[in-house]
Amino acid sequence: MMNARVKNPAVGCKLATFLFVCLLFVGILAVDPSPVRAAETADIVVIGAGASGVSTALAAAEAGAEVIVLEKMPFLGGTSNFAEGIFAAESNMQKKESIRVTREDAFHVIMDYSHWRSNPDLVHAFVWKSASTITWLENMGVAFIKPFAMWPNGPRTWHLLKGYGAAMMKVLHENAQNAGVRFLTETTAKKIIRRNGGPVTGVVIERSGGQQLELNTKAVVVATGGYANNKKWIKKYTGFELGVNIFAIGNKGKMGEGIQMAWDVGAAEEGMGVLQFVEGGPSGPAVKMRGHINGANPQPQFLWINQSARRFADEAIAHNFSFHGNAHVRQKDGIIYRIFDENIKNDLVEHGIDHGMGVQVPVGTKLTQLDSEINAAIAAGNPNIFIADSLDELAEKMQVDPVVFKETVEQYNRYCKKGHDDQYAKDPRYLIAIETPRFYAFKCYPAFLGTIGGVKVNEKLQAVDEEQNVIHGLYVVGSDAGGMYGDSYDLFAAGGTLGFAVNSGRIAGEHAARYVKNR
Repeated sequence: MMNARVKNPAVGCKLATFLFVCLLFVGILAVDPSPVRAAETADIVVIGAGASGVSTALAAAEAGAEVIVLEKMPFLGGTSNFAEGIFAAESNMQKKESIRVTREDAFHVIMDYSHWRSNPDLVHAFVWKSASTITWLENMGVAFIKPFAMWPNGPRTWHLLKGYGAAMMKVLHENAQNAGVRFLTETTAKKIIRRNGGPVTGVVIERSGGQQLELNTKAVVVATGGYANNKKWIKKYTGFELGVNIFAIGNKGKMGEGIQMAWDVGAAEEGMGVLQFVEGGPSGPAVKMRGHINGANPQPQFLWINQSARRFADEAIAHNFSFHGNAHVRQKDGIIYRIFDENIKNDLVEHGIDHGMGVQVPVGTKLTQLDSEINAAIAAGNPNIFIADSLDELAEKMQVDPVVFKETVEQYNRYCKKGHDDQYAKDPRYLIAIETPRFYAFKCYPAFLGTIGGVKVNEKLQAVDEEQNVIHGLYVVGSDAGGMYGDSYDLFAAGGTLGFAVNSGRIAGEHAARYVKNR
């Protein structure tokens, strides 16, 4: 039938041969059990399709490189889809709003915050790239709201995105595809190929069916997003038991494979064990991620105690979730309780919150659903939310020493009434006595948004070994790269995680494209 439709028999023969070869190749992909089979070639292979990986791919493609992006998940974006905004200093958007945050200011704030444990050349490259990155995103169609600060009178470096990170990722992906970038989803990188100390030459990949193939390439970019779901590494580098006394928020499948592959070909380690701590909440039945319980959870008016029923911090650090998280995890088992009374609760309902949860539950939100959410959680058997008519009853429900608890509350109330916190110098406007029944407590566990570090890199995002020698053809970006932070995430440069992801990707992509052309 086929040849009857083809006027020229030679053409028909060629077509039949072509179809036979295609079917043979598909059959090999489906059933061939051989461990590694040679596959196609690309200038650059990017491992991971989050913000750092797709930004790398697009920047490299714009510079003329042929790029393949590998993503083990069936979808793109990862945790970048949930990001709210991106850091920049001296952006056109800031200038239009008469916001003065110079690159020099930002550089010094970041370096001073880390006590100069950060890599100054890497921080400089990131900060000086950041303004042009906002323009780059705007020019391709990413929409912004405007620059915000993370807390009252904070630096307005946080360029909020319309539609969150998902909208940005959609634009990046479309532009990357239009630039010729090829995306292979449900494809896992298994090994980076580097022979005899030379440059990187390829990647072994595994498709969803289990077959392994080798991609020949001149450069590999690791952009796998850290190791937030790796229980072994979290235990080894932080001492916490993932899912027991610390919880990763919004992460899935982040096992640190990219970091390990880079180490396996000689890259040095840097920044392991640094978590992006946030204020943990009373998780459990009937607690919504963006609900009013979580909106109330980190308020500076509350009294915070540990399992010994003793106060442990100035609660006004609620405005900086890194500070809050650090104080939180120092307590026994990382468990704390946040205490408030009917008076404070009514104020949150009638006048709104002082500390927001980004743009999800913004400052000033009136927590009109707080009562109903608390009651629903208790009715559902939530073990981390308590209501009582007396402090003794509340202590019993929390299972803390009632004598010590009452002493702590009474001492705190004395500070509130005289308007001065003798213990931690808390801002007097947040000193509100805990004395009006009913009394409430949230039992909170530590949480983190991700890991931030792993592989030592230079300011071009090239991986380096223990002797600071460049591993040619290997780049590491985003949360897999070390050197951006000291021991804590820097919230003074608000939007830094997404900002570093996109900017490190652009820097690496542009440099990798030049590198492969020179080779």
